[in-house]
Amino acid sequence: MDDAAATHLTETTKEKLRQTVGKIERLEEEKKEVAEQIKEVYAEAKAFGFDVKALRQVIRLRKVDKADREEQEMMLELYLLATGDA
Repeated sequence: MDDAAATHLTETTKEKLRQTVGKIERLEEEKKEVAEQIKEVYAEAKAFGFDVKALRQVIRLRKVDKADREEQEMMLELYLLATGDA
């Protein structure tokens, strides 16, 4: 965007843009903080003796609809059988 285009923005539009950028920056910071908290919870789980890799898989699977998950598992089983790995 050149200077001529920027001068065509109204003050209201410029302020809305600044607010939007500020909001995104705040949310990115919150996301970073939440990610750190999740990392700490996984560390606690590991300290309790839980298998973190399995725990991550459980979390991932719980996000998937049960019917979709069952379909994925059936497809995986079929592929494993077809490749002789089951």
